Amino acid sequence: MIVSVHQPQYLPWLGYFDKIAQSDCFVFLDQVQYKHREFQNRNKIRSQDGWMWLTLPIIVKEKRQQRICDCRIDSTRAWQRRHLNSIRSCYGKAPFFKEFEDFFEGTYCRSWERFVDLTVHGITFFLKSLSISTPIYFESELGITTSSTARIIDICKKVGATAYLSGAGGREYLQEELFAQAGIQLRYQQFSHPCYHQQFCTREDDFIPYMSIVDLLCNEGTLSKEILKI
Repeated sequence: MIVSVHQPQYLPWLGYFDKIAQSDCFVFLDQVQYKHREFQNRNKIRSQDGWMWLTLPIIVKEKRQQRICDCRIDSTRAWQRRHLNSIRSCYGKAPFFKEFEDFFEGTYCRSWERFVDLTVHGITFFLKSLSISTPIYFESELGITTSSTARIIDICKKVGATAYLSGAGGREYLQEELFAQAGIQLRYQQFSHPCYHQQFCTREDDFIPYMSIVDLLCNEGTLSKEILKI
């Protein structure tokens, strides 16, 4: 059985969903440290002028040392209206926007306090839209107390995994020998970013990769799963 893990992210990119689809179970790393100004609280969407960030305002502690499960969204900022308006502006005329309009409106009309609640709400919706049925777990529910590579190995043991699927970046920090010692096969994700019909493209070389999954779904709808080859 293959397990993969990742921090919850806001409107993740395509590779995030590819990794989940290639796994027999997936675990949200909700107890690791929140990283400011990375891809946990923001992602990109395609705009007429290129691309733009959609960024969740997170209340960051003074020393910036807080777990993801403890992160709170700054409710004093009118981010919901801005994000909804930006998505409408960028994708309102996209072929499949209407299929997702109710989700966006419902999501941005709600009051969100916890970062995890909002991000997981979005991810589970997008998984369903892509017909990905991989079972989902939370690190905090598994009683994991270790860190670094030991954390990953303990997660694998908890869910009964025989293999761990890491993102390509894992080569830089994982202690590979520990997986061998634990009898767990270590694999690395090999994701080749696809090209697809994208708003505002006038030439083939206008395509901009690494956008949020929102970009693929609004542009390709039911073909998204086939494009991702899952």
